[in-house]
Amino acid sequence: MTRNQLESVREFTRAELLDWTALDAVAELPAPAHHRFHDLGLANWWLPGKDGTPGLGLAESVDIVSELAYGDAGAAFTLFISILGTSMVSLYGSDDLRERYLSPMRSEGSFCATLGSEHDAGSELARTASVAARAGGDVVLNGEKFFSTNSGFADFLVVIARSAENPASHVAVVVPADTPGVEVVRRWPMNGLRASGTYQVSLRDVRVPADHVLNGPGLRLLEVGLNASRILISATAVGIARRVRDLCMDYAKSKPLKGSTLLNNAVFAAKLGQMEAQIEVMRNQCLAAAREYDEIIAAPGAAAVFARRGTMKAAMTTKLFCGQTGWELASVGSEMFGGLGYTEDLPIGKLLRDMRYVSIVEGGDDVLRDVIFSRYVIPVSKRV
Repeated sequence: MTRNQLESVREFTRAELLDWTALDAVAELPAPAHHRFHDLGLANWWLPGKDGTPGLGLAESVDIVSELAYGDAGAAFTLFISILGTSMVSLYGSDDLRERYLSPMRSEGSFCATLGSEHDAGSELARTASVAARAGGDVVLNGEKFFSTNSGFADFLVVIARSAENPASHVAVVVPADTPGVEVVRRWPMNGLRASGTYQVSLRDVRVPADHVLNGPGLRLLEVGLNASRILISATAVGIARRVRDLCMDYAKSKPLKGSTLLNNAVFAAKLGQMEAQIEVMRNQCLAAAREYDEIIAAPGAAAVFARRGTMKAAMTTKLFCGQTGWELASVGSEMFGGLGYTEDLPIGKLLRDMRYVSIVEGGDDVLRDVIFSRYVIPVSKRV
């Protein structure tokens, strides 16, 4: 990534994403700001360009996402969460699927969505009840998907479903969003990230060609896709935290305290020093996980390597750490504003709500703790 590209993202954030009251009340998606981001030439920046230019790596994406989330984490989430589905298609789809569904995304600035979550299954994705049944040369999908970001305006969906022929296994299927039988039931009213859209989707006799099934076990492919998105979700915590720090500094310059200002208070200074240290460690952790991901992607046989590994330990621990640390930092920042920090008159309350999502989506903290324990603590050979 060039310095000019990152500066373009910063300028976009300053121009489009700092009006927190407008973004906290977005009614329709995608918002005009999402379209204007495409005008920068950076929409779906991780995908190769139409002219064959390579996409940006995940390590470069960390700072892009941090800059976007500094303005609004919901807008950032909308702009990068397609990486969950596109990475699955890129690694495990046929040449035809990649050309048909991924190639237009960079040039057109379009979106995709991944449908895995279900009400009854919760975090136990092996209990997914949606079914994919073979019907001649097609696959027919039926089920109810609970939480899916971007599905209300995506061009295509990646659906995780149980195989009707082998109920113990699952498949991942690429579905054009305008396929008959796909119905967006509702957009969820969220406490935070209101400039993003998360939807409930119904699938009723949704028929697509059998070659739209990705190559490999559906749940394992989902695990692989979650690696990139979890790291970038963590990067949003860095951006939100940077905004909290700066708002605290601005407030402290004018807040009277004991004949001076809050800026000259030792307790305040210590807390801001702690914030800065936490932000630095969060960013470094995101970059370390992203570089590990980039190394695998760049090596021969990346799809097979990821299929063997599934979920990266670094992606899970980064999300767990940034979610917890970011929440602590946002909470301390909110307290610095006193009663105003618990109102809707200042952006600090919105930032607190937005930060909370890091520990909730794509595996809550307890879910990640359990997976880390079962996969990396119990097997002695995998401990650091």
